[in-house]
Amino acid sequence: MRTRAEVSAGGVVFRPGAAGPEVVLASRRTKRGELAWGLPKGQVEPDEHPEETAVREVREETGIDADVQADLGEISYFYVWEGVRVRKRVRFFLMRATGGDVSRHDHEMEEVRWFPLDEALRATSYASERKVLQQAADGLRAGHSPEGG
Repeated sequence: MRTRAEVSAGGVVFRPGAAGPEVVLASRRTKRGELAWGLPKGQVEPDEHPEETAVREVREETGIDADVQADLGEISYFYVWEGVRVRKRVRFFLMRATGGDVSRHDHEMEEVRWFPLDEALRATSYASERKVLQQAADGLRAGHSPEGG
């Protein structure tokens, strides 16, 4: 089976909420038709820095404008798409929401909404993204920006 590499970037976007910080998650249908909740992310374009990609993809996928606060590190995983094995690396950033509205999300996402931290951790469908979200949540609860590596 052929293998190719993909490099993406995305964000854990937060805002203050009545009961503490909230984060935005986006959902799409899996091949099996199940709703999968995850962090907004997308492919790094040529001549684009990962931070720029994260800001762009967050805006496109969620409708939210956000500023990068901290680097949360990178995850990697494999998946198969149309008979090709893909090794995907994704760099995530902690991002503070500055404006926008989830009603402006793009057609790729079925639903986008804000979740309290604990609920977001339960809702996130992928273990690798849950780990990134947990790292961000720990830092937000402690009142400082978490940093990954």
